[in-house]
Amino acid sequence: MNAHDFTLPIPTGSARRLAAGWLFLALYSLIGAGLVVILILIARMPVIHDLIPWTGSFKTALVIHVDLSVLVWFLSFAGLLACLNLREGSGRVGLAALGISAIGALLITFSPFLGVDAPHMNNYVPVLENGAFFLGLMLFLTGVGVMSLYSLLIARPSEGWSAGAGALRLGLRSGLLILILSLLTWIWSYATLPQGIEGVIYYEALFWGGGHVLQFTHTQLVIVAWLWLASASGGAVNLTPRIMAMLFLLGALPVALAPILHSRFLPGDPGFQAGFADLMKYGGGVAALPAGVAAFMAWKNSVADPRFQPLRVALILSLVLFGVGGVIGFLIQGINVTIPSHYHGSIVSVTVAYMGLSYHLLPALGFRTPDSRWAVRQLWLYGGGSLLHVFGLAWSGMLGVQRKTAGEAQGLVTLTKKLAMGITGAGGLIAVIGGILFLVICYRAIRKRGSNA
Repeated sequence: MNAHDFTLPIPTGSARRLAAGWLFLALYSLIGAGLVVILILIARMPVIHDLIPWTGSFKTALVIHVDLSVLVWFLSFAGLLACLNLREGSGRVGLAALGISAIGALLITFSPFLGVDAPHMNNYVPVLENGAFFLGLMLFLTGVGVMSLYSLLIARPSEGWSAGAGALRLGLRSGLLILILSLLTWIWSYATLPQGIEGVIYYEALFWGGGHVLQFTHTQLVIVAWLWLASASGGAVNLTPRIMAMLFLLGALPVALAPILHSRFLPGDPGFQAGFADLMKYGGGVAALPAGVAAFMAWKNSVADPRFQPLRVALILSLVLFGVGGVIGFLIQGINVTIPSHYHGSIVSVTVAYMGLSYHLLPALGFRTPDSRWAVRQLWLYGGGSLLHVFGLAWSGMLGVQRKTAGEAQGLVTLTKKLAMGITGAGGLIAVIGGILFLVICYRAIRKRGSNA
């Protein structure tokens, strides 16, 4: 293996089948999220929202959409990546973890029909306050936690920091370790929450610390995806594996402050809120910025081979969205839709990278090679639509449109506000079409194993 080849070998046997199972769960989460996002977009669009009677379910749909499209999708893909760290022949515990998480994901999806419809729009893990939702959430996170720990304990030998695969494996393992720390942080927050708070304030305090820690997992893993996409598409990453390994360590280092913050402040205290926010604000991009520049240079200098075009498109769109989301983060003033504009850029960046990596991994997992032309179209639809959506939200936020609102509550009384939110809705609908097309392409690839299109 070339020392600058930032790719990971695909396991065989049970570990490969387990990886395919986690991919199926990840794809399922997008199916569920895509169905409810249609309701969300219609509830936000001017004029149209007045014609429908069910915009009151906007918040319920938004809870399920966010949890499926971010929490379940990201962590299921993390489960897939965790399988690549397993020793050959292992997988039984991982199979049980997958089953537990799958049951949890199903309960989350159908929880509005299984209990009280009481949505709370707290950050990171918005909730429905009913028993089915919380049981599903606990089962899903338990399965992911077990899979992450199993991957670390039953790990295959590392290739060493002098090899690209060794550097990627360090990024993967650090991301999984941080994931476990985020789950422990949520447990710690639950055990130390002050008495007397309830509703959205309670859940905001509960998920704040661990939610911020979890962002470091997503950052570590999206860097893994960037480097992998760059190498797999024929690009030469200029950073050596040793330097990249050091960047992964540097990217994980700020998380060491999380237990200190938790020991000094109670969940919900101003110091607790500000400390974890600053932790992510100042530490989240430490490794992402130089790694992103290196991945961009590899993309820029790579040959535009049609076979690798989906990987190249996924890489550049992911990098652009990550950068746009980061810049918008510094423009946030007040509680308006500039905030979701910021995190939509970052979230979609990870999603696009995982989409590109899915196209690369499908044939390696024994499925059909996706049609590259349709894959490219899909990525441009999803990424381009998302950029429009992010731009519309940012513009709307600057005009004072408040977040987590729908219908008349948005205050779309001027033509400019209506235009900005119209762009938001149009971009979102384009992105939805791109998301549906991604699922169709994956379905076609999965339907016939081992045959190439």
